[in-house]
Amino acid sequence: MPVYYVNKNIKLNGEHEVHTGLCPYFPIEINRHLLGDFRSCEQALNVAGEIYSLVNGCYWCCRDCHRSKNIPKKETYNLENSS
Repeated sequence: MPVYYVNKNIKLNGEHEVHTGLCPYFPIEINRHLLGDFRSCEQALNVAGEIYSLVNGCYWCCRDCHRSKNIPKKETYNLENSS
């Protein structure tokens, strides 16, 4: 089962993105919150939704749970709000 994380950084559209541990856009340790092992990205998204109000699956590693119409770019993160 894949291990899922949610990015603590808020994207410019207000979302926190869910990633697997193998994603090429996997956030660095201080910018990620471990969600756990899940059979599907939907399960991980549900848990992330209990932490943050707006969540989305990463286009690259959680495409089945990615709900945006645009292909994201790495620079769409608002790094000023990182904690």
